[in-house]
Amino acid sequence: MKNKLTIDDVKGVITQEEYVFKGTLTLCILTLKNGFFVTGESGCLDINNYDQEIGKKIAFERALNKIWELEGYLLKQRLFESATDWRQ
Repeated sequence: MKNKLTIDDVKGVITQEEYVFKGTLTLCILTLKNGFFVTGESGCLDINNYDQEIGKKIAFERALNKIWELEGYLLKQRLFESATDWRQ
């Protein structure tokens, strides 16, 4: 069993990428293979400084970071279970 995650592993669980824009807020909604949703957001103080593409990039990166945490936990649990008799 592998013992590390790659960016391809993390991106590989994403099945859909959606964005919602509200004023200076950008919300990224990622749907994972198992149907779970992960969100990331970005915003700026002044509408004159708002750039939709930058907002999308930041919101996506924040959502992706959450997936890293979830997938990291899942891999650690699988490694633990394969190395021990954890049910006793």
